[in-house]
Amino acid sequence: MRKDTDEKELLEYLEHLNRGETVTGGSPLHEKMCRYGMDAVRITSELNSSYHTPEEIRSLMSELTGKPVDETFRMHPPFYSDFGKNITLGKNVFINFCCCFQDQGGITVGDGALIGHNVVLATLNHDLSPENRASMIPEPIVIGKNVWIGANATVLPGVTIGDGAVVAAGAVVIGDVAPNTVVAGVPAQVIKKIEA
Repeated sequence: MRKDTDEKELLEYLEHLNRGETVTGGSPLHEKMCRYGMDAVRITSELNSSYHTPEEIRSLMSELTGKPVDETFRMHPPFYSDFGKNITLGKNVFINFCCCFQDQGGITVGDGALIGHNVVLATLNHDLSPENRASMIPEPIVIGKNVWIGANATVLPGVTIGDGAVVAAGAVVIGDVAPNTVVAGVPAQVIKKIEA
């Protein structure tokens, strides 16, 4: 019975996040966020603590995300996530060393995406009001098919990166990226179109 209750609570929490509703600091929902975060820390600590075969990495990522990870998925740990259950990974996705996915707001990675070293995908904003600063507002990140995100790039909440786009190393992406374009800089701006 407890397992059913836990699954129902997780589903309700995910629905709250995916509606983009605020998680008020200090609330019972915030306490759940912290509890789920510790579960993600447990799984990623196991993932990052020693060598694992590609099959073992996929198994741990399936446990972290709560859904099957395709056999074509590849990753070089370490990898960090503070929730995990709102990550959806496509086929032929590659994630390089030291990436951080803050996924409460939802992270979808399309087929064939390549994610470089030290990439940060952040889906939460804190409330700007100092009195409510501990409250968090989730917004999803959607990465299209065959996207390449270069090393040390940061993608902020609410961003969609179109199919075939490239995010240059070190870029900070604060707005949507059109398909088949290259963006670079802080904040990221289009520097080139990719000819098909």
